Amino acid sequence: MSDLRGTRVLLGVTGGIAAYKAALLARLLVGAGATVEPVLTRGARHFVGAATFEGITGRPVRDEVWTDIPDETHVALGRSADVAVVYPATANVLAKLAGGHADDLLTTTLLAATCPLVVAPAMHTEMWQHPATRANAEVLRARGVDVLGPAVGALMGGDAGAGRLVEPDEAFARVVAHATAAHRRRDDLAGVRVLVTAGGTREPIDPVRFLGNRSSGKMGFALAAAAAARGAEVQLVAAPTSLTTPPGVIRTDVTTALDMHAAVFDRVADVDVVVKAAAVADFRPVTAAGSKLKKSAGAPRLELVPNPDILADLGERRRGGHAQPLLVGFAAETDDVEAYGRDKLARKNADLLVVNDVGASDAGFGVDTNRVVILGRDGARTEVGLATKRAVAERILDAVVDLLPAGPASLG
Repeated sequence: MSDLRGTRVLLGVTGGIAAYKAALLARLLVGAGATVEPVLTRGARHFVGAATFEGITGRPVRDEVWTDIPDETHVALGRSADVAVVYPATANVLAKLAGGHADDLLTTTLLAATCPLVVAPAMHTEMWQHPATRANAEVLRARGVDVLGPAVGALMGGDAGAGRLVEPDEAFARVVAHATAAHRRRDDLAGVRVLVTAGGTREPIDPVRFLGNRSSGKMGFALAAAAAARGAEVQLVAAPTSLTTPPGVIRTDVTTALDMHAAVFDRVADVDVVVKAAAVADFRPVTAAGSKLKKSAGAPRLELVPNPDILADLGERRRGGHAQPLLVGFAAETDDVEAYGRDKLARKNADLLVVNDVGASDAGFGVDTNRVVILGRDGARTEVGLATKRAVAERILDAVVDLLPAGPASLG
């Protein structure tokens, strides 16, 4: 399939001798019906002119952060793109993207984009083989960036070797593949009612102190945002967090596990899918002091009682004759992660169980990346390598879509 009508492609062009090939890629994209937004770095303009891309795409070339300030150009470009491709990608831009730098319009825009990103490296062999460049490429791959190439062949100055830019038709095919997947996802949850829980509950000890956990809510908020973008009617039950409500999501704020339990069961009869991404406290103090406990009074003695298990109660509800909603749980563990996940999947009567090792520094609580294994009731296992939480959320929702009936009308 190469019909890109309705697809917006952000085409980033960086400074290299192969930048002329970006005009050929632009021609292929426009010919397939895509709207192409060209963004050139200052280096790129030493090799190709803006008029070339404006003539091919019919769109103005953007190259400066400091123009069209009221329009928030970088944010608007990033949000509107269905696919972004950097062709060619220099060693410098790979380093900037890996480090999260945003010192020009292209890198600023890509930092704001949430769409699939393809980068096609092009440089001399020695630069590509340098440990720093290879490490930067691996960082990007780990985040879900599609690093395409480089190829082996003729290079500038009569050299030959690894570092040649892949040909435009290969880059075009990769953009088409990502656009097709993005369009397939765009409305695959249209009309489906999804309830997501997020964040870590807080169990009060006194007006100042509480029992809690390290959950930031980022995974749950990413799931809510991704589900809404795919057409779902999303309700988000959020424990305390500073995160902003995703567009199109109805949010209810709660504090304690009891609050969250009540909010979930107030809504469960009217939803098709429940995604339990929140980290709910297992225990709470029997009583909370009405005033701040003073250190001078000595260490307080806390008597704890179990909190209700929301996921288990949802599973029991289904055993009681309620076939829906489809139930997705999470298991945040530090030891025997997958084995515990399988056990939890069965005990809680869930359809899917997402397990992750929160002991890892680059995944789990408080960071923007995660790596998980998605376990299915039927024995299915999907491993998702290190990627942004939004990318992980998409993979989880892919698994949800696979389990849904033929359409929203058959749910309930």
